[in-house]
Amino acid sequence: MATSKDYISFITEQLSALGDIKVRQMMGEYIIYYRGKIAAYVCDDRLLVKPVPAAEKYILDAKREPPYAGAKDMLLVEEVDNPDFLTGLLNAIYDELPAPKPKKEKVKQYECKERFNRTAFFFCGDFAKWKKFYHKLHL
Repeated sequence: MATSKDYISFITEQLSALGDIKVRQMMGEYIIYYRGKIAAYVCDDRLLVKPVPAAEKYILDAKREPPYAGAKDMLLVEEVDNPDFLTGLLNAIYDELPAPKPKKEKVKQYECKERFNRTAFFFCGDFAKWKKFYHKLHL
């Protein structure tokens, strides 16, 4: 069951006091970013936060549940009606959240063309060289 739009708008409204909140939809569920770090997941109309030590101290007797089948357990936040609790929770766990992974640089199209042209130039006029190279690739 996917998260309803009403529930995600309710959660973002509760977290609006924080300011730097971004929500990204992923396959019917949502990821909540706080100041560029993944802070929480909203799956099946449940708010789940990463199980860092600060979150475990902030949420006493928190239940651990996976956001979806096969995922690692996260802490279920049941007190979603209290915006002060939610903003305090995200502020408390922010320092312990892992930093985002750096994005890989994409190879630009003109670089691919340049490599192809260099390879084509290398074989230009020498069919024996090209044939030997081709057979190495396809054997």
